[in-house]
Amino acid sequence: MLKPARTVEIFQKQTEPQRYQAGDVIFQEGDPGETMFGIIEGAVDLVVDGRVVETIETGDVFGEGSLVRQKGTRASTAVAKTNCTLAVMNLQKFLFAVQETPMFALEIMYSLSQRLRHFKHPDA
Repeated sequence: MLKPARTVEIFQKQTEPQRYQAGDVIFQEGDPGETMFGIIEGAVDLVVDGRVVETIETGDVFGEGSLVRQKGTRASTAVAKTNCTLAVMNLQKFLFAVQETPMFALEIMYSLSQRLRHFKHPDA
């Protein structure tokens, strides 16, 4: 998946990154989602119905769907595949990033559309 440099830079500037060990569940399918994540370091498996549908790595974002829907629920389970460091962005931080860097919104929309397409056709 495309990893636009500006998106990575925005996430790297977020304060208070969260660290997960390999195997840790970051969130579960059906959980309420009020944040999105950017992978600063490591890899994360996205799991739907018990099957890994995508592995994402440093520079990728995830969880954006439920944040954009506002008060939506998670469409997948996110599991740390390796030890990882994640930046967390709530709606307020997301709106600020979009205001400061409008291209960020397009990059997130691209990521979301690619992920939806991948979930629908995982072998594509």
